[in-house]
Amino acid sequence: MGTAYLAGAVTLALFSALASTAAHAADDCKNRGELDLNYCDEDNNLVAEAPKDKTKWKDPSTLVFAYTPIEDPAVYANLFKGFTEYLGACTQKKIVYYTVQSNAAQIEAMRSGRLHVAGLASGETGFAVNLAGAVPFAIKGNKDGPRLYRQVVVVKKESTIKTIADLKGRKVAHTAPSSNSGHLAPLALFPKEGITPGKDYNIVFSGKHDQSLAGVLKGDYEAAPITSDIYDRWIMRGQMKADDTRIIYRSGTFPTSSFAHAHDLTPVLAEKIKKCFFDYKFSPEMQKEFLGDDRFLPVDYKKDWELVRAVAVASGTPYNRAQFDAESKKK
Repeated sequence: MGTAYLAGAVTLALFSALASTAAHAADDCKNRGELDLNYCDEDNNLVAEAPKDKTKWKDPSTLVFAYTPIEDPAVYANLFKGFTEYLGACTQKKIVYYTVQSNAAQIEAMRSGRLHVAGLASGETGFAVNLAGAVPFAIKGNKDGPRLYRQVVVVKKESTIKTIADLKGRKVAHTAPSSNSGHLAPLALFPKEGITPGKDYNIVFSGKHDQSLAGVLKGDYEAAPITSDIYDRWIMRGQMKADDTRIIYRSGTFPTSSFAHAHDLTPVLAEKIKKCFFDYKFSPEMQKEFLGDDRFLPVDYKKDWELVRAVAVASGTPYNRAQFDAESKKK
């Protein structure tokens, strides 16, 4: 579902500072699983529960909403304007759209309590759940079910690259360390195709899926693994023609971006936000941009993100802070 990826050492420093305040939470939690020390998962659904101390529950007068920066954030600030206006009326809260420039910045904002509701890229979702207490509850879809996507590898139409194995020694763009289709899936899936990213070719992080695709079209990169949603949207918008590139690889399907709320919102507010999402019917502009999706559907992180988590583990990139910091430093 992954960005001028890091606000660099600043984000990592903030994570480290926040971590030092978490030790006290470890004493009364019977199960945490992969969650960071700030969070608890005693019902074993893999996501953080509301704090046991009700004085820590939040019911802010202003809700901050952000959408994953998989492309130019300005595109989605305008696209979600009608929805955020609706969400404000539905929740009777003021809604602020927060423009984030990287997955890491979005995760840190939710962890620090500055972001309450967010659309998270598929691969980013696991890090947000474990590091920031995000609680995924919705996914885009239509009457036929939730939106799924594939990881595709794109090359220019005249490229001599025909298969994944041909990527050896080439300049290949990955998107961001937390991206499923743009980084983690290639790490897990490409070795089966005869190539190991980081060994058989150097990984160059572009920051975002649209920047990877643009770089292939301009000749900056010889190939790029990206999400099929971005590829399809560029053709739909007329940003490129279908025959400007070739797809040399398609993966199996993954769930697309999730929508999550912060774990420490009051249960009443969290349920209200969910109902508002599920009652909303996408505007014609949103339906076009999201390739025919017209509604939000319920999602179960434990079940629906099982394959994404498996890819993360298989790629050697489990969704924990140590791995997040290590991958971020590579950027």
